[in-house]
Amino acid sequence: MRRMQRLARWHIWLGWVVALPILVWLVSGLVMAAKPIDEVRGDHLRRAAVPVTAAGLVAPRASGQIAKIALIDEAGRAVWIVTSADKSVRRFDARTGEMLAHVDEAEARRIALAVYAGPEKLESLREFAERDAPLDLRRSRPSWRASFSDDTHIYIDADSGEVLALRTGWWRFYDFLWGLHIMDPGERENAHNPWVWTFGTLALVMSLFGTVLLFRRRRRRSAD
Repeated sequence: MRRMQRLARWHIWLGWVVALPILVWLVSGLVMAAKPIDEVRGDHLRRAAVPVTAAGLVAPRASGQIAKIALIDEAGRAVWIVTSADKSVRRFDARTGEMLAHVDEAEARRIALAVYAGPEKLESLREFAERDAPLDLRRSRPSWRASFSDDTHIYIDADSGEVLALRTGWWRFYDFLWGLHIMDPGERENAHNPWVWTFGTLALVMSLFGTVLLFRRRRRRSAD
């Protein structure tokens, strides 16, 4: 009898300890499931990639060790994106083979407007150094951020001109909830952290205690 009373007290105290984390898990999970993931990502706001005509292409005049070469369309211009073995990224005009300069504000504007398929206006452009990359970019790259009036952000690589990410306002809210869901509100990347393990284990123990108490009560009622 005393053992069951002690178990019941532990069950209650553990319930108080894990109540808030369980509530956060449930609420964040429900809200994140409220919209289709394609809409959260803003797939409907991104124009499809434009195919590049192969005729007249010239190999990039690159030197050194090359890890990867990609061909893309940047607002109507065919461009080679060359990634070196040291992870540095350069771009070359695919019609002349010449290396292109750093993406300036005017070019970032053209690329953003070529990619964005929504009805809203481009409100501002801001350049970020690699060390100051915004949290919602999720990559340490020098970039331009094009902000539209519907709270959509398009990130453009300042070295290559590639579109790194499209982030909607809902995506940023979703991302915040995801950080709470995995108990990593700062970086929002590490689901394998001590907080998840600790509260997850406590919630499991509380559930097991509750299951034992439930069956004990049923047996007692059957005996009566």
